[in-house]
Amino acid sequence: MRVVVQRSKEAAVTVDGQLVGSIDKGLVLLVGITHEDTEADVRYMADKIAGLRIFEDESGKMNHSVAQVGGAILSVSQFTLYGDCRKGRRPNFMAAARPEQAESLYVLFNETLSKAGLHVATGQFGAMMDVTLVNWGPVTLIIDSKT
Repeated sequence: MRVVVQRSKEAAVTVDGQLVGSIDKGLVLLVGITHEDTEADVRYMADKIAGLRIFEDESGKMNHSVAQVGGAILSVSQFTLYGDCRKGRRPNFMAAARPEQAESLYVLFNETLSKAGLHVATGQFGAMMDVTLVNWGPVTLIIDSKT
């Protein structure tokens, strides 16, 4: 499982011009799932992200998690995170999980974050989405469940 984490002042997802998810301050998560991922990967990633200290404290140091600053999550499914561009000019997406497997793990990931006490807004799985955000910092991290 691979997640691009972006600290954001505000973010939104639209599908066909219709707003499907939005947050104010928080984290935008672009979530990629590979065919090898399991529920253990989902739990690991949700726990890691919920506790990630990338928001500044009163001293200006990154010491607070998204929950500690009253932030929310905007989670967006992103199979292209497993695009392999090493050969040719067209990405190969063979490492990305099939939609049936990916969707169930993506839903579990979002549910796990919600159970951790976070407000979670989402995009629409499998849809062509427009994602807008104000990247705050900017702060962008890439987290993988497997090394």
